[in-house]
Amino acid sequence: MRLSAASPSSAAVAPGKLASLGRFCHRHRRWVLAFWVAVLALGVLIGGRVFEGSVTNTSSGGYESVQGSNLVAAADPSSGTVTAVVAGQPVDTPVVRDAVTVAAQDLAKLPGVLSVSDAYQNGQQALRAADGASSVINVRMTADANTAQQQAVSQLLTAMQPPGTHVTVGGDLVLQHEVKAQTQSDTKFGEIVTLPLTLIVMVLVFGGLAAASLPVIGAVASVGGALLAMFGFSQIMDIDTTVLPIATVLGLGLSIDYALLMVNRFREERGRGAEIAAAVDRTAATAGRTVAFSGLTVAVALSGLFVFTSPVFRAVAAAGVSVVVIAVLAALTLVPALLGFAGHRIKPPKHAEPDEGFFARTVRRVQRRAVPVALICVALLTAAGAPFLNADMRSTGAAVLPTSSAGRQVSDTIAQEFPQLAPAPVTVVVRAAEPAAAHYADDVVAKLPGVAGVRAVQPVGPDLSTVEVLVQGDPQGGQAKQVVDELRADRGGLTTYVTGDAASVVDFQHELADRGPWALGLVAVGTLVLLFLMTGSVVMPVKALLMNLLSLGCSLGALTMVFQHGWLSGLLGFTPTGGLETFIPVLVFAFAFGLSMDYEVFLLARIKELRDQGYNCKQSVQLGLQRSGRIITSAALLMVIVFAGFAAGQMLMVKEMGIALAVAVAVDATVVRCLLVPAMMSLFGEFNWWAPAPLRKLYARFGLREHVALPPLEVAAGASVPGPRKPESELVEPNLVEPGLTRR
Repeated sequence: MRLSAASPSSAAVAPGKLASLGRFCHRHRRWVLAFWVAVLALGVLIGGRVFEGSVTNTSSGGYESVQGSNLVAAADPSSGTVTAVVAGQPVDTPVVRDAVTVAAQDLAKLPGVLSVSDAYQNGQQALRAADGASSVINVRMTADANTAQQQAVSQLLTAMQPPGTHVTVGGDLVLQHEVKAQTQSDTKFGEIVTLPLTLIVMVLVFGGLAAASLPVIGAVASVGGALLAMFGFSQIMDIDTTVLPIATVLGLGLSIDYALLMVNRFREERGRGAEIAAAVDRTAATAGRTVAFSGLTVAVALSGLFVFTSPVFRAVAAAGVSVVVIAVLAALTLVPALLGFAGHRIKPPKHAEPDEGFFARTVRRVQRRAVPVALICVALLTAAGAPFLNADMRSTGAAVLPTSSAGRQVSDTIAQEFPQLAPAPVTVVVRAAEPAAAHYADDVVAKLPGVAGVRAVQPVGPDLSTVEVLVQGDPQGGQAKQVVDELRADRGGLTTYVTGDAASVVDFQHELADRGPWALGLVAVGTLVLLFLMTGSVVMPVKALLMNLLSLGCSLGALTMVFQHGWLSGLLGFTPTGGLETFIPVLVFAFAFGLSMDYEVFLLARIKELRDQGYNCKQSVQLGLQRSGRIITSAALLMVIVFAGFAAGQMLMVKEMGIALAVAVAVDATVVRCLLVPAMMSLFGEFNWWAPAPLRKLYARFGLREHVALPPLEVAAGASVPGPRKPESELVEPNLVEPGLTRR
């Protein structure tokens, strides 16, 4: 019987809900395509609004540092400042004095301006550089000032150009705007760079443009859906600006990978002689399960972020999980629809994937020397991760922007030339009037070890004052953190809140110590349960967890060497800050762990499938890696391209995430999958599949099978079907077959 081109024969229909979903999307492909086009259009339309509605520097309201900062902000009628540095001519040059004075008068008349300060007003010596070569104009905006009013102030300051001078405009309001603009620019740049490169790689993988273009189309549609999801979340919660590119890069990478798996399986089914409808049906039943299970593992890894109280983590978790869901939906619905349109243009492979090749030979060599290979791999990965043990966490501030940024330049200039205007390393907010705060500063604060002095005691509201504390050494170093702890231990009988960058880092580290083990436990338990339900073993999940931690450690070690110690900083185009942004290692852990487990699941599923077919331990590992190695390597290469494209941007935090995830995926797909996994499985032998009797019964009832039993394929007349695989005797070297472990 010949299969219809419109739908698979009812006698050969693949079982399962995913197969039904694939058939439905193939049959109604025009409606499915129209839906995703609408999603993409809406995503493009509101994409800019997502970035505009994001916020910068979100922190947990439970932090003491945040509580103190909120008290000061509530008492301050200003929403922030626009600051200009006038340099190039001495401050006392008449033409400079006249220009600045006139500009200050004009600025004071603009709507939204609360006050204007310059170096020529009484009591404003702090606005004059010590060498008299430059000065600062500080404009405070009202609490209800809008973006247009802020831009009008910036434009007037920029237009003020006394002869021989140059004016650079910055300030916290300008920094916030530049962070959003740069993040949006980097996100677009990453998409523009990575999509053409991934298309080229997929043309090489599939040998044709039609098959290669489908994953790219699916990825573009997924990005539109991701923007919609993040826009929805931004209406109900604060979305940190840095969350947007991180979620976008995850969605882009996963969408490409999932569509790659679907298209690859479709080609295999076509190569076996299936017509388009039947090939889509069988693809959805098999590769669709792989995609769904993979998405579940990544979502579990990201769910650990919900344990933290920091809004940035919760936002990443919410956006990340939603992006994973969208990537899975695009693979399970849009790709089957696209295959219905372009399936006839996708060339099936001329020959079946051989069971003898590079990956099988590599596994055999590893199995011969399993002990030294395992020891060397573990030693190398451990050594690569060791630098992270001395990683220094810090709040980066304006340094997240490139040095070409005006806001970054103003921030750096103020820190170097106008130290009285720079934020104090530690600020104590005191619920008391200025005299009591001054007494506390003299009797308690100034006497603490590590304190270099008290810069100022200022009233900021009724019974509310601030004490600006200078510290010895690095403003965010160990001494500064010790000062924070000492100030919190001795509050002088007053109600105080210790704030500032050093205090923010201390608060974050406390949250990490309190919540981190719970988050790690949630991810570990979820992963172990999922892998047990897939493999029926308690040994394999534990090994997978430990090996993923090794590759993750390697990624974090590389992150430390590059961004803390400055390795390759010139090539990568950034200035080292001496540490890592506080929340980046946590995000790297969640994302890299999920992606590594994604590849682990795909490889173990193949090995488990072969073992269930009767192959012994060594044979199943050889065949499993040979049959999945090419697609895993291709998927990893595409993911590395995506991450590297985003790492080429200018935002430091996005660059950190891109480099760390690219290293994690590259190491996992090479050292771990091709060397460490085969070596460890060879050492453990049949013990890999051990589980206690009660758990074996549980698996028999509730175990998940990633691959389903497909009905016999009814090949169309005249179809070219690849020849059978080599017999087992030709696949494994005789001296590697263990007695009693031959195929059952």
